[in-house]
Amino acid sequence: MSNSKPNYFQRRTKHQGPRANERIRSLDVQVIGSDGANLGAMPLNKAIELARQEDLDLIEISPNTNPPVCKIMDMGKYKYDLQKKANQAKKKQKIVSLKEIKLRPGTETHDYNFKIKNAKKFISKGDKVKFTVKFKGREMQYTELGKELMNKIIDETKDIAKVESQPKFEGRQMVMIIQPI
Repeated sequence: MSNSKPNYFQRRTKHQGPRANERIRSLDVQVIGSDGANLGAMPLNKAIELARQEDLDLIEISPNTNPPVCKIMDMGKYKYDLQKKANQAKKKQKIVSLKEIKLRPGTETHDYNFKIKNAKKFISKGDKVKFTVKFKGREMQYTELGKELMNKIIDETKDIAKVESQPKFEGRQMVMIIQPI
């Protein structure tokens, strides 16, 4: 029995990157030569032949224009340049992380100063800081202590940070986020 039916469960692979040579769908294309000169609009097969004469590929640079813009260049070099640009853009990104500092309404002065020093260090590195004041048991009756603590934090960090989200209650804890100026 011959296997004439196509295998419907076979996975098709998508081509990566821009279309080149015979994969270009348009009949006419705007061609830019390998030296950067505009060669004008021409039929696709003539453009591919020009590229082959120079031992290069015809690569679709701008597919959404009418006619699409194609350039005669080496496909490997083009993909390499695209990858290099992507790596440069990734290198310049700054990832901002959120650091959390937990306090209690009765936090002692030394512990408080130590945590504020750490918060200032995080902010100077460019990170956001989330302050959490946790209330247990009967401490819920003294929520004004938590508000005073948050206001004290705002005053001590106002020269290097600004409040992103004001202090607010989330269940049994008060939460505030500050970010670098």
